[in-house]
Amino acid sequence: MNTTNTLKTSFFKLALSLFAILFMVACGDDDPGPGETADPAASFQFEIDGSDFFKVNFTNFSQNATSYTWDFGDTNTSTEESPSHTYAAAGDYTVTLSASNGTTSAERSETITITDPNAAEKRLTGQTSKTWKLFREGISMSLGPNADSPTEWWAGLANDGGRPCAYEQEWTFNVDGTFDFNDAGEFWAEFGIFNNVAGCESNVTAEQCLDATAANMVNACGDDVSAWLSGSHTFEYDVATNSLRLSGLGAWIGIPKLGTDGETLTPVNGVSAQITIEEFTGYDVMLIEFIYAGAYWPIRYASYSDPSLEPALVTETTEFGMDLDDITPNSLSYSFAEGGTSDIDTIVSGSVVTLGVADPAGGTDLVGEFFRTEAQFQELQFQTSPTKNDINFANLTNVSVDVYLPSANDYTTELSKNVIIGLADKSRTEQWWTDHQQYERDGTDLPEDEWVTLTFELNSPTFVANTGNGNTPYDRNDYDMIFLNIGSSDHTNAGTFYVRNLRFN
Repeated sequence: MNTTNTLKTSFFKLALSLFAILFMVACGDDDPGPGETADPAASFQFEIDGSDFFKVNFTNFSQNATSYTWDFGDTNTSTEESPSHTYAAAGDYTVTLSASNGTTSAERSETITITDPNAAEKRLTGQTSKTWKLFREGISMSLGPNADSPTEWWAGLANDGGRPCAYEQEWTFNVDGTFDFNDAGEFWAEFGIFNNVAGCESNVTAEQCLDATAANMVNACGDDVSAWLSGSHTFEYDVATNSLRLSGLGAWIGIPKLGTDGETLTPVNGVSAQITIEEFTGYDVMLIEFIYAGAYWPIRYASYSDPSLEPALVTETTEFGMDLDDITPNSLSYSFAEGGTSDIDTIVSGSVVTLGVADPAGGTDLVGEFFRTEAQFQELQFQTSPTKNDINFANLTNVSVDVYLPSANDYTTELSKNVIIGLADKSRTEQWWTDHQQYERDGTDLPEDEWVTLTFELNSPTFVANTGNGNTPYDRNDYDMIFLNIGSSDHTNAGTFYVRNLRFN
């Protein structure tokens, strides 16, 4: 018997049987018979467009279908076989394809995530443009030494009617890298630009809304600052460093005088600041931060996708403080030896004084130790005592004080050998420094390590912040605060000095 032939025959019969089984399965009930149509199968793939991240290109791989319906998950549909669709915004969308052969249909769904690679920038510009105005809720801008004490030097600006024109101005940032500033027809005459500039005469009363005309845009030094009015400029927003750079002559945000590294009296070609944008329902808030050595300016803007959420603009201010009763004294004095006299006394202020210390020159009388702290803006302040009053200066002709400047202080930076005596209305003027008068020497340094008596005639102030309210203290009777500044302001260098015998005669 040939075993090999027998095995070949058996293997051939087995293979033939398996083929018959497979053939019967392939030709089973799922396949259409004569005149029947196969059931459709829905299938597709998609690809995000290489140049437009909102555009998706769909490729249809459905079988046994003659018509198609696409639902893109954003209320839009299509009946094309392999459509392209552009979404309006980033997000997750469920796309459903329905494939039909006219009798039956099949569906397939896929979730597509549309991501905007420029989403951070779009928080500033929107999809095409976005308009920002000063935030009308809470404090919109303030001034302090740092971010931990943002209101220490200026409690801040609010939508209380004090500066309404500033709240109507608009900054519109466009996705193409340009921005448009709209002054809305008015401009705020900022203190420190239009007046209170050393060596310059003020032609405009500061701290008021002016008509936004070139004729009005002249600072205290006679410089043309009209480039700050409405105009178009460019910007760069670096989301990695949260830095916003505005470019173009007169480009500014916050307050015109705020430059990249410090304050400026005239328009500059560019300014940079830190920027943070926080998103809320119906609106966004943008924090602009100007951070200088020893000074911090936070300014907040808002952009509303739901305009109904923006608070109404307050155009009339509520009077600040209260008017004090007038007195007409024949003298006022403070000795610094052991305490204030009965007519004036110190109040809480930036500088600090310790009463009744030993005379640094060896004298027998006790004196005051005046400490200029590291705060940038400061002075020692006085008001009448025991009752605070407005002072009529009609019976007074001069003011004097004795000062001693130790050589132990470091005068090599911004700490000066200078003394200022000033008068202001603290009870009724919230920003009293915008309307004060002061007296100081001609700019020469005082000697060190000896007592010097400084005397000033009241009818000859060396500086008047607001000439519209008078040029001497005799023109007004609302001054209720006297201040003493030693070592100068607008710096953070501390110093210790000695004082005695502050007198008005």
